[in-house]
Amino acid sequence: MKQDRFLIGILIGIAVLIVIALAVFFSRKDGNLNYVADDTPEGVVQNYVVALHKRDFDKAYGYLAELENKPTQEQFHQSFLNHSIDPANAGVEIGKAEIVGKSASVSLGVVYGQRDPFSSGYRNVDYAQLVRQGDTWKIKQMPYSLWAFDWYQPAPIQVK
Repeated sequence: MKQDRFLIGILIGIAVLIVIALAVFFSRKDGNLNYVADDTPEGVVQNYVVALHKRDFDKAYGYLAELENKPTQEQFHQSFLNHSIDPANAGVEIGKAEIVGKSASVSLGVVYGQRDPFSSGYRNVDYAQLVRQGDTWKIKQMPYSLWAFDWYQPAPIQVK
């Protein structure tokens, strides 16, 4: 009888922990995924990241700078749809911007989670590069987890 109560107590404890874990998971899932004013470099970077996480690729594409060798909208979409770029694999902490003339650099803490129970996550400090085009800030480079390596790169020249 005493062992039955002990076992029931353990099972109830496990059930409570599962309920708490699920509540925390679902309450934090989209915690900071809100659009902000995009009149600052930090706002543009946040809105780009939010658009990617919400899979609003048209909105995200609108934040790209109009520079030579810009990817087409189709190339941009395909990079995410075929998972060559997967923003879900990393979290982003947006830091302060450093503005010099028509260029800005926004510091980013890119946090990668653990891939298995035996590894730990890690954090890289990287930068987003923006350029002022007209009255708006546009992105010309982001960290790899949010950006394809070949965007804005000249097409390779084939040697015959």
